[in-house]
Amino acid sequence: MRGGAALALDGQAPVEADAEAPFYLPYGNEVAVFEQCHARRLAVLLKGPTGCGKTRFVEYMAWRLGRPLVTIACHDDLTANDLIGRFLIRHDSTVWQDGPLTRAVREGALCYLDEVVEARQDTVVVLHPLADHRRLLPIDKTGETVAAAPGFQLVVSYNPGYQRMLKELKPSTRQRFVALEFDFPELEREAAIIVRESGIDRATAHGLALFGKRLRALDQQGLAEVPSTRLLIAAAQLVAGGIAIAIACQVAIIAPLSDDAALVGAMQDLVAASFP
Repeated sequence: MRGGAALALDGQAPVEADAEAPFYLPYGNEVAVFEQCHARRLAVLLKGPTGCGKTRFVEYMAWRLGRPLVTIACHDDLTANDLIGRFLIRHDSTVWQDGPLTRAVREGALCYLDEVVEARQDTVVVLHPLADHRRLLPIDKTGETVAAAPGFQLVVSYNPGYQRMLKELKPSTRQRFVALEFDFPELEREAAIIVRESGIDRATAHGLALFGKRLRALDQQGLAEVPSTRLLIAAAQLVAGGIAIAIACQVAIIAPLSDDAALVGAMQDLVAASFP
């Protein structure tokens, strides 16, 4: 569905959607698979490098399905209470306040936990009864067990390349999800995305996409993080605003990627060769 009221797959009344969908350019069967997961109440795990479009995909699917979206950025200090809720003191009494996960469960929203492995393991375990057939959220502090409303779906993402040797999802967690794998777009598709998101001409967008592809080959030479599509778009937006492409590449791509003098020099040489 495109714009207007989008009909939820669970049979509830239509939910008003934005007039324009978040831009997302599919590359395979990920949209159809996600729709079936939503219809069959299956949790979804998105795997892929940083900045390859995972978050935009979730935003697009929430629009397409006509569901509210609750996004949670995971980090080391994220606790179960941060997700579920806590008692707050107001005047001379205490009141319970739902956390974002609990709100999503009650409202039948899509709940997206970005970079879930950044959260502590004792926090991730809270997701288990929601990610399997039970679809329940126990709230120990109130004694309540909340059944997921129709339309609720749990979606998590992580970057397996970045987390290798650092953190990993436990098998007991992974096996509760249907996994969709993402990667950087192929050259022409990435150029089309850059054009759409920045407004620059096709030739310049193609050059930036090719530059990004060449930079990604430097991961074998010590570059910890390769340039994401997000970084290429940022450079393109600067170019669209009148910044010289070499400067745009320096400040939007090279500087965020590394402080190592040798790597920075190699990337600057690549800029000079790519945009003479």
